[in-house]
This record gives sequence, structure tokens and C-alpha cells, in this order.
Amino acid sequence: MVKNFFLLNFSQEKKEENPGSVEFQVLNFTNKIRRLTSHLELHRKDYLSQRGLRKILGKRQRLLSYFSNKNRIRYKKLINQLDIRESQIR
Repeated sequence: MVKNFFLLNFSQEKKEENPGSVEFQVLNFTNKIRRLTSHLELHRKDYLSQRGLRKILGKRQRLLSYFSNKNRIRYKKLINQLDIRESQIR
């Protein structure tokens, strides 16, 4: 599945999986976002899931903003690896 592919791809580059690292947290949020998005395509009126999706999007956006300020090179690499757009707000 999508989650397993990204976890395997990400864990091969880093031998140690650190659940507290920003990259790992963004990876988990991205997997949750993709899973919720596919759920909402089938269940359009599931408003609680829509709210959860917006909360996770906000958390990921804040983490990415923090990460871009701390380490721009690793941020760019993570954005390209996960195939997500760069935030327009700075």
C-alpha cells in the first residue's frame, strides 16, 4: 500500500527510524492525509473526517514551516521525496 511504500523508501535512506524527527512526523501526516482524502472521495458528507483532515493539514503545514526555517536543504529533499507542494506562506 502507499503507506508501506513510503515507510520502506524512507527507512532505507535512514537506518534509524526516529519517530520524533520532523521528517518522520511529516511522513506520517502525509500518509494520514492521503488516506483521509481517498476516504472523503467516497463519503463526501463525512464532516468529522473533513475537520480531521483540516487539522492534520494545519499540523503538517506548521511542521514544514518550522523545518524550512531550520534546514532548507533537507526540507527541499523531503518535499520532493513526498511529492507535495511547497508552502506559499512564509
